Amino acid sequence: MIATTDRAAKSAASVAAGPGVRGHWSVARAWQTNAALILIGIALFFLTRQLVSEYDHFTIGFSGVSGWSCILYLGAALLVLTRPVDRLTFPIIVIVAIACRLVALLGPPFLSSDVYRYVWDGVVQHAHLSPYRYVPGDAVLAFLRDPYQSIFNKINRRDYAHTIYPPAAQALFYLITWISPTVLFMKVVVVLFEGITMYALVTLLHSLGFRREQTLLYAWCPVLVWEIAGSGHLDSAAMAFIGLALLARFRKHSVLTGIFLGVAILLKLYPLVLLPALYRRGDFKMPAAVVTVVALGYAAYSSVGLLVFGFLGGYVAEEGLATGARYFLLELAQQVPGLHGISARAYFVFCAAVFAGIVWWCWRIAGSRGSDRKRPFASDGVAGFLPPAFGLASALMFLFSPHYAWYIVWLVPFFTLMPNLPILTYVLGFFYLYTTALAEPGPKMFLVNKIIYVSVFAAFIIELVFRRWPIHRRLFVQPVVASESL
Repeated sequence: MIATTDRAAKSAASVAAGPGVRGHWSVARAWQTNAALILIGIALFFLTRQLVSEYDHFTIGFSGVSGWSCILYLGAALLVLTRPVDRLTFPIIVIVAIACRLVALLGPPFLSSDVYRYVWDGVVQHAHLSPYRYVPGDAVLAFLRDPYQSIFNKINRRDYAHTIYPPAAQALFYLITWISPTVLFMKVVVVLFEGITMYALVTLLHSLGFRREQTLLYAWCPVLVWEIAGSGHLDSAAMAFIGLALLARFRKHSVLTGIFLGVAILLKLYPLVLLPALYRRGDFKMPAAVVTVVALGYAAYSSVGLLVFGFLGGYVAEEGLATGARYFLLELAQQVPGLHGISARAYFVFCAAVFAGIVWWCWRIAGSRGSDRKRPFASDGVAGFLPPAFGLASALMFLFSPHYAWYIVWLVPFFTLMPNLPILTYVLGFFYLYTTALAEPGPKMFLVNKIIYVSVFAAFIIELVFRRWPIHRRLFVQPVVASESL
């Protein structure tokens, strides 16, 4: 995180002193920041329009759109982290974010068909049937096809896969389709959940002493526009409840933390890894609340027995999660002389050791008191949980190497709170490379991951160098400009 320094204060003072005093070359005024952001925002808006156009008419290709989007996002991020802002900056950020999402929202889902299963599961529940009991292609559900044929035709794995989505997701599908059983409305709701995430991020940033304009890192991130507004992925709801859980943990509301985390787990499962980071030693209300929420959620759909876990087992087998066929680091290790025979079990042991180390870090944070004040993000000794939470989320992604961009979007809220070069490299590198011709299973995808992981490692080294020798602070001074209070 870019901190305010004495040099920054002197530079800001020199600007305020007038033209007679020469300031640092990089110091700008807030109106210049706003003007640059407006120009970048307009460009991002037209790129989002181009994304929707690419569905039917190839012009610059998805990789062209994603590549230019990444470049513009980097420029905007640099501006908002290093330039002065005023009361107009945040509205500009929000307006551009909404405009880009509206363009993607109104287009049909193209890059993923998961949203059609969301609508179907809601429709099935309104027919007083469990969405876990039958696959969409089952003859028992034939009476639903005629009124919802356009939905049924685009469901992936409809003839052999039971739904994989957990109980809170099913309850959400039920509520949304009760209002309007359409793909467009489903996408509208998942985009609205981003508003909750933004609220949590703005509140946390303000409480930690950072500018709310830093939420641009979330609001303008192109992968979110593509995967949430464009494809309508449920991960936006999970991010919203994760954000609320982080906010509740910061405020020491143990029960609310557990409830929000429990709902997030019942939406997408993977937030479970955050439990050790959000735990405070000696306080069992939070884990008890998580267990209670998860138990009640599964109990509500337990009439189908073990089918309540849906296609989870099938997905694990289909994606090679059990055999180790899809883990990049394992495949990379197997290419090292002498390690050709390394097994998936050995890799799982390695993963367990990594998570054990991070959990131990969480345990130390959970038990610390006064010393926690000296750590970054440790305002009043309560926010030291954020780095290990970020560490657990990042470790899960790096170790299990997902192949779909929507799996990594939940890293963006953490990145917004704790900007760093490795995660920026990972998110944008993943997003861009998986829109190129290299995004094919096999040797090409192995090459993609090799590029991503090498780039992240290089970014990590650069990050360490900059922390040891903060050369960048001599080049880009952040003026002391107070953001508008919330």
